[in-house]
Parts: sequence; C-alpha cells; structure tokens
Amino acid sequence: MEVRPTRLRRLRLRRAVQASSLAVSASLLLVVVGVAASKTVTLIVDGRSTAISTTSSSVHDLLTVQGLTGAPGVSVQPPPATSLADGMTVVVSPAPGADMTWLPSGTTDVGVWVMERTGPQLFGKAATASDEAPVSVPGVGHSPVVSVRVVVSGKVHDVTSNAGTAGELLSAMGIQSDADDRVSPSPGTPLSDVEELRVDNVSVQARVVRRTIPFDVYTDFSPELVPGTVRVLDRGVEGQRLRTELVTLVNGQVEERLVIASWILRRPIDERRLSGPAPAGGGSLVGPGGERGAEAGVATWYDPPWSGFSAAHPWLPFGTNVTVTDAASGRSVTVVVNDRGPFSPGRIIDLSPEAFEQLAPLGRGILDVRITW
Repeated sequence: MEVRPTRLRRLRLRRAVQASSLAVSASLLLVVVGVAASKTVTLIVDGRSTAISTTSSSVHDLLTVQGLTGAPGVSVQPPPATSLADGMTVVVSPAPGADMTWLPSGTTDVGVWVMERTGPQLFGKAATASDEAPVSVPGVGHSPVVSVRVVVSGKVHDVTSNAGTAGELLSAMGIQSDADDRVSPSPGTPLSDVEELRVDNVSVQARVVRRTIPFDVYTDFSPELVPGTVRVLDRGVEGQRLRTELVTLVNGQVEERLVIASWILRRPIDERRLSGPAPAGGGSLVGPGGERGAEAGVATWYDPPWSGFSAAHPWLPFGTNVTVTDAASGRSVTVVVNDRGPFSPGRIIDLSPEAFEQLAPLGRGILDVRITW
C-alpha cells in the first residue's frame, strides 16, 4: 500500500516532537538534581569566614575540594565524617604556630558569625555586617575567635564567635534588649575579656491585689467557768485591704514588690473569748471530782527562743507537766508549760520543735492529739 506524502510528514513531525520533549525533560531533571544537591555552607578558616556553594556530601569532601586536607595539627568542627547540610557552619582551626593564611578567592566575607554547641556537633548562623553587625566597627568579621557562655533569660548558650564586643555577639544572635533589661558585662566590653555574658529580661508591672488583715484575739478570765473551758463571745472576722504594687519581674520571676497605694475595704473585727481561771497553785491541775484534766484537739509546733521539751498552752499554769499523745500513732511525749498560746480555734497546744519531733516530722505541721495533765 502506498503511503501518502502528507501522512508521512505528519508521522515524522510527531516523532520529532516526542524526541524533543524527552530531551527537555531529561535536561530539567539534571538541573533539578543539581540544584537539590547544592548546599550553601559557611566555612571559617583561622577566624576568617566565607559563604560557599557546594555539592559535597560530607565535611571531608568539602575540605578536599577546598584543598584543606592533610595539614598537620588542624582541628575541624564538626568532624570530617559529618554529613554536610544546607546552612551548616564548618570551622577549621590551626594549631598554635601553624601557617594557614588561605582563604578562597572571589568570595564575600559573611561578617560577624556565631555558632552554638548543643551536642557533640557545632552548628550556627552567620550575620552579614550590613544586616546585624555595626558596619562602623573596624575589622568586623576578622576579630579573633572567642568561646563565651551566654545566659539569656536563664537559658545557657555555649557559643563561639568572631564578634569584637559583647554587643556585636548579642546582635549576631538576634538578641535585642530594651532599657529595663540587664546586660552584664556592658555591650561595649571586648569579647576577649568576657567569660560569661548574662542577659536578664526585666519588666515592671503595676498590679492591684487583695490582702487579708488578720483579727486580734482578746481573752477574759471568769471564776464562773470550769478551768480549761473557753467560750467565744464575739467571733473574729478578717479584714480586707486593696493595694497597688509595682512588681519587678526578672526572667518571669518576682524579684521585688513596692507598695505605692493602699486602702482598707473592710476593717477586721477582734475576737473576744471568756476562759476559766488558771489555778494559782501551779503544778498539775486537778479538775472537778478530783480527776486529772484531759483535752483533745490539734497540736502545732513553734520555735521558742529556748530549747527543750516545752510547750505553750492558753491557760494551764506555768510548770504544769502535760503528756501529749498522737491520736494516729499512739506516740507520747511529756512537756512543761512555760508559754502562752495557741489562740486559734481547735488548736490546744504549741510544742517546741524537740517535742514535736518525738511524735512526727516537723513537716507534718499539725497533729490530732489528746493531752492529759
């Protein structure tokens, strides 16, 4: 069968278009692969830094391409076996006395750089002189490399940088402090003189707070009541106060409170009690019927200006020997009353620390007890 000329031309044209498409696709694929494999890294050689675009897969390959392998006494961070990643910083430091004046030609210095150690490897960022480092500082980007501990709002950063001053280092780290913040030492201090650079975030806030005003307790004694009896005549009521405070926060923690205004919303109402008389004879107290006295309630501890097994009681005479028994454990201790208190409802005796520790650790604070005398 004879093929018409027009149809033959169509077949040839279609095949040509398909071949061209395949060639263009292959070229684009090679370009994409090449772009994907290319990385931009910062190479710091003997304190001088430069930005390099490379397709090397590891730090060793990068140094080989740049002709930096085989030099004796050279320290490389991160180690040569480390895989190279986009944005990585590689530091090549010579041993003391070694001659390493090499720096790739035709490159642009990246200015002030800072690198932080967060693990076994180093990584960091480089700040161009035009963006973050003061361009008026002489020799920016060529200062000696210094390792400094930077503490920012309580967080520790161990960094290496070629910044000339503390302020240049903070600028390269992207740390901007305001007038209230504390920077120590000052930003103008040469970085070579700094072992630790501390930046504390300080803020001052005005707060209106509500405070409680405690009430006082007054006790009268009546011979008409049995000794040991306490009757509340007028129950006390706590007062309320509003005050304005200037609160200084350092790294989020309260450092200082300054009261600048205060006013009373409600005055406290004193509590008045009526108690049976304390016996005049001292020693043990004999209640009605000739029986020894007993009382149940809460025991606390306080810190008197003396030591020993002593206690405070609201009305028992000084010198009375009292046996205090913990209701939970059954442990007992004998104390001598030589002080007055406590005066809170439900609390019947205040023990010295030595006595309280015979019953329970001081951290317990309070105990349910029974006292006898």
